[in-house]
Amino acid sequence: MEGYRIDRTLLSTSDMQAILAGLRSLDSVSGTKRYVQLMEKLSAGASTGLLPGGQHILIDLSSWYKDSLTPKIEQLHDAILSCHKVSFTYYAPKGESERTIEPYDLIFQWASWYVWGWCTMRKDFRLFKLNRMNGLKTLDVFEKRDAPLPDLSPSRVFPQAYLVTAKIDAVYKWRLVEEFGPDSFTVQPDQSLLFSAGFTDAASVIGWIVSFGGGAELIEPAELRKEVLAFARKICQSYL
Repeated sequence: MEGYRIDRTLLSTSDMQAILAGLRSLDSVSGTKRYVQLMEKLSAGASTGLLPGGQHILIDLSSWYKDSLTPKIEQLHDAILSCHKVSFTYYAPKGESERTIEPYDLIFQWASWYVWGWCTMRKDFRLFKLNRMNGLKTLDVFEKRDAPLPDLSPSRVFPQAYLVTAKIDAVYKWRLVEEFGPDSFTVQPDQSLLFSAGFTDAASVIGWIVSFGGGAELIEPAELRKEVLAFARKICQSYL
């Protein structure tokens, strides 16, 4: 309504600090201060305690690839708002391809950035990882369609095909706790760690086991033990 103003007394200092933490996290990606400037407008005339240095929750959503990632996020954000298609070269485990999509959402998940959109090649909605995209171009305008939100549940995105049991050296306890949690292993009488968890594919199992060098032994699945051995022999051949 004309003349309506937000009653700032509805938001406590703690509320404003929480909002500011979220807005600062967006600035860490965009490389600008647009969201903090928005917060300054909202907090004008509010109680003190919102000055820099007063925050105790700092969120940085940028990555090691910030220089290349930030322009992609900004370009995709603009394309989503203006309903423009985008095209790019996409690099996936099955090979590279040229894709054109109607972008609908930017998503930060699993410590990475993705774009959710309608893929003109697959005639369906797909999730694309920004770090695998190259040569991003903005194209013509598209008419929005009903866009369902992606199902990002672990069981849907990372279905468990292999239940792995492995004996891990005690020096790698920190790594198991970080990657799978303290309930993923039990300490054995010899202080080694008996690890158990689900993996999505054989390549992930093999790559994970060999990443420990000689500090891990795959016990189950038994059929993958030979593949780990073959993988190790192939590496040895490269250094003979």
